[in-house]
Amino acid sequence: MRSLLSLQQKLLPDMLEVMNKRYRVLRQLRLMQPIGRRSLANSLDITERVLRSEVTFLKDQGLLEMSIQGMHLTEEGEQLLMELEPVMNEVSGLDNLEERLKEALNIPEVFIVPGDSDDTPWVKKEMGRAAVGRLKKFQLTRRVIAVTGGTTLAGVADMMIPSSDMEGTLFVPARGGLGEQVENQANTICAKMARKAHTDYRLLHVPDQLSEEAYQSLIEEPGVKDLLGIIKSAGIVIHGIGEAKTMAQRRKSTLDVIDKIEQEHAVAEAFGYYFNQSGEVVHKVKTIGLQLEDLERSELVIAVAGGRSKAKAIEAYLKTGIQSILVTDEGAAKALLEGTSL
Repeated sequence: MRSLLSLQQKLLPDMLEVMNKRYRVLRQLRLMQPIGRRSLANSLDITERVLRSEVTFLKDQGLLEMSIQGMHLTEEGEQLLMELEPVMNEVSGLDNLEERLKEALNIPEVFIVPGDSDDTPWVKKEMGRAAVGRLKKFQLTRRVIAVTGGTTLAGVADMMIPSSDMEGTLFVPARGGLGEQVENQANTICAKMARKAHTDYRLLHVPDQLSEEAYQSLIEEPGVKDLLGIIKSAGIVIHGIGEAKTMAQRRKSTLDVIDKIEQEHAVAEAFGYYFNQSGEVVHKVKTIGLQLEDLERSELVIAVAGGRSKAKAIEAYLKTGIQSILVTDEGAAKALLEGTSL
């Protein structure tokens, strides 16, 4: 396949250009369907006139349909897009980028989606779809799946689909709420994933940050204690990676805490832990939920994070040695490989 693509790139470069353009239309349509032509043209940054001819071609090929609600992919269009993805990853060099990043970060697997979520928010849905795709390759029957919060994990929830392999699967939040927008809280994302997967969930109704006294009191509550045991038994964990200062501000941390993480040069946050560029823990928030050591017992850990701005945070977290699968985007991947420490 690689040699054939190389020949085509030399002899028929226009053909690959056209294929890539139509692939982009199909991929964007899948993320935003049903959608009108004007909105789709704006999201692709092309004119309606150019899009009109592509839409006509794809419709004639039976790959998309139009309705009052807008355009959407047909079943044949969905199938073609799925088969086309590995080919386009090879053409664009993403498969090579994945191998280089996997070796540089010394982790088992890397999945990279096109684009940069810093510039284009819908890329988070593409990362979400890639994360769900990797999750589906794992044995999921009667599993406990713990998920964190955040806008990236909300993208994963959006792309969750039902599966007969998920009979008896239980979704749980990895920790309590951050006091942020309810749609980005772990409880909300956990419930949405379960509903879309047609399976069960449990919610953790406790604050994310607690004083020592409140922490000790709550973990002895029978309901909390029981659920905490289930959360810590999670064989599968799906989580995001945050930038240290951003997460401290979202937690409404005190000025003393913010000063501390700045003085300790913290660049990343996950599960209430703050890490410096070497992957060392420099601060920890007292939280009810998964702890870093719990991940060592998990069979599958999927970290989902993207955007060039998060490259340092991703690198720092992965230096902790936790064997995570990374789902990221092209912007973060290129920034990681450009980094002097990789």
